Amino acid sequence: MANRDRDRDRDTYGAKAVALAGRGGAGGTGVAGRTGPGGGVGRRAVAAAAVLGGAVALAGRGPAWAAPRPGSPAGAGAAGGLRLRLPAPSGPYRIGASVLRLVDRERPDPWLGAGSVRQVMATAWYPAGDVRGRPRLPHMTPRAAGSFASWAPRIHPRVPATGVDWAATATHAHLDAPALAGRRRPVLLYSPGGGDPRTLGTCVAEELASHGFVVVTVDHPGDASEVELPDGTLRETVFRGDPRTDPELFQTVIETRLADVRLVLDHVVGLASLVGLANRVAGHRRDQPGRALPRGLARAMDPHRVGVYGHSAGGTTAAQALYDDRRIAAAANLEGYLSHPGTPTGRPGPLFPVARDGVDRPLLLLGTDGFRDAEFERTWSAAVARSRGHATWRQMASATHATLTDYAALAPQLQAAGLITAEARAELVGTIDPARSVPLLRHLVRTFFARHLGTP
Repeated sequence: MANRDRDRDRDTYGAKAVALAGRGGAGGTGVAGRTGPGGGVGRRAVAAAAVLGGAVALAGRGPAWAAPRPGSPAGAGAAGGLRLRLPAPSGPYRIGASVLRLVDRERPDPWLGAGSVRQVMATAWYPAGDVRGRPRLPHMTPRAAGSFASWAPRIHPRVPATGVDWAATATHAHLDAPALAGRRRPVLLYSPGGGDPRTLGTCVAEELASHGFVVVTVDHPGDASEVELPDGTLRETVFRGDPRTDPELFQTVIETRLADVRLVLDHVVGLASLVGLANRVAGHRRDQPGRALPRGLARAMDPHRVGVYGHSAGGTTAAQALYDDRRIAAAANLEGYLSHPGTPTGRPGPLFPVARDGVDRPLLLLGTDGFRDAEFERTWSAAVARSRGHATWRQMASATHATLTDYAALAPQLQAAGLITAEARAELVGTIDPARSVPLLRHLVRTFFARHLGTP
């Protein structure tokens, strides 16, 4: 098929597409995506013992988890650096957030070796009730921000190495505020890109929560640039290059991410299914005695309406998790390959089952015109062709890979402060204006899940 024919088979969103914000449809300047044979296999069911066995706890309430007040000292030795702002969410609800630590005592950490136990950090974002007296959650804790300042320029070379106070940015969420009562809401899990922390998915997570979703953003320790544990331990990435250049390493990356997502999903479903026990269970952790989930959070989660989305390697994870786990009703892949790495001789790598067999539930493939290559064409085309109408390919114009993260909002501020050039900004997030790209990304993800999971 010629390139122009392929381009007609997917929607392309550009400058005018932002006018769609607030509507229920997902139309745009292009036509509907491609379709094709379903697949899907079941995964393990959740047992009550998984929740009762001691694996979910809230992180501590120490000052690291409260956003800095105006005029407070900057963290991580970045005093006087640029203070970045996240765009406000557009929904009608105030937002709560709670930092969670989950432990899989049956699985060693692949990056730590024998004798270790896999720990995962996550943040739950949700519509909040009374937020009085609840501090705003920082985008990053001071210690995590210090590590991020070192790693981010290596992972994304156009990010400045100095001049930014990464610890000074506040989110719009209130720490451990009680959840808004009234009804159960769809639950979405988010997996970030390779080497990125979960914090770089905050713009979309806040938007979804402000419109009624419960969102759990997940960190993958050893993979993410940095993950701070409740005891102050800082886990930094083990990667020293692109994992896709090493097939064995990449397989471990994706298998670990899939297991992390299953762990989080087990506990989300378990807590929501055992509402009467949830607060007591979460409050009896050996490492966090007396702690409980924010009031009403377990009751707010609907275990029968679950979706997963992710960026880059997280998008790969989200798509394959949909194929693997029938508890997941829909997934969005934000520009993740659907194949294993190829050989040094140029032979393409095998497709993941989600692309090889297709899916029988909704899958959104959302990419950009600035991050396309033959492997995306091959793997995404296969997923669409074999999913019998369940997979849809969308594309954002004048954008690139990091446009699908918080960098879309942050990079223009870096340019305005003289910390990066216009060329560097274009390489990082494309030339699309953040006043268009941020609402558009939020809109596409939100309306996709609202369409397939129901009204939040």
